[in-house]
Amino acid sequence: MDLDQLTTFLEVAKLGNFSRAGEKVYRSQSAVSAQIRQLEQDYGTKLLDRSGKKVRLTPAGEVLFEYGTRLLALRDESMRAVVDQDKTPRGILAVGANEATCLYVLPSAFQKYRRCYPDVQISIYRNFSRKILERIQDGMIDVGIVTLPVKSPRVVVKRIFRDRLMLMVNPSNPLAALSEVPLSVAVEQPFIFPKAGYTRQIMDKLFRPYQPRLRITMELPSVAMIKTFVALGMGVSLISESFARSERCSGEVCLIPLADANLWRELGLVYDQDRTLPRAAAAFINLVEDGFLQSNSIQTVHNISPDFTTPEDSTSAFS
Repeated sequence: MDLDQLTTFLEVAKLGNFSRAGEKVYRSQSAVSAQIRQLEQDYGTKLLDRSGKKVRLTPAGEVLFEYGTRLLALRDESMRAVVDQDKTPRGILAVGANEATCLYVLPSAFQKYRRCYPDVQISIYRNFSRKILERIQDGMIDVGIVTLPVKSPRVVVKRIFRDRLMLMVNPSNPLAALSEVPLSVAVEQPFIFPKAGYTRQIMDKLFRPYQPRLRITMELPSVAMIKTFVALGMGVSLISESFARSERCSGEVCLIPLADANLWRELGLVYDQDRTLPRAAAAFINLVEDGFLQSNSIQTVHNISPDFTTPEDSTSAFS
């Protein structure tokens, strides 16, 4: 077995298709098949079941998939460690964050990092917080930006960002003239909900007492789509203030605080406490800690409560 064969095997397993895996590793389907056959000969057992166009792992294949993932992660870590012997960071910075954070929070940090360290290639793994934590613990990414709180004992957590969750409406909506909106008034509006994510969980909990009156007219998979349809007057939604900053400035939407629910989202930078970070990752952490998004950096962070009972309570909210 060589790592090239292992890479091909992992791609076939993840994609469930020989031809698509071949495209990913830049090989013909026949070359992919040959590599898998050689791998099965080396291990003396069948690793993949081929039924029609779909390819599935055998029990032996599932074991190899787990070890293979760890082996390739260790290879990448060793490459970064060797590169890291230089004083100037270079190589790859592997960062994990969800889509909304990548689009609306991190660009300025990446821009500054790129100016400081032009020899570093930034690789972004985009997924939910729990998946990012799994990747960090598997050694496949260096640092993650995740929604707080984080319960994993293996990671270092540094709080870096705090953002308010607000009601977003079309400027022609009567609520746009109010300085704040009670939940009992907001619930009379047609609501657009995110399909999944932490903000969806927060909204489900927040509006549970108003369930008989709540009208969810749309469920959408992305923040960008929610902003577009709210701007068209097709409903209202809740959104983190930083996610709609440009639309608010351009007058496409209005953001209004909720009168009886003081909602906040927090982001934390996380990394494995038992792993020696490459210089590229250490430099990114230092940059973020020294002045992440300037005015949006956390000055003082109080304990976060999951309740919504009083205006003083706050909670993390994040799509």
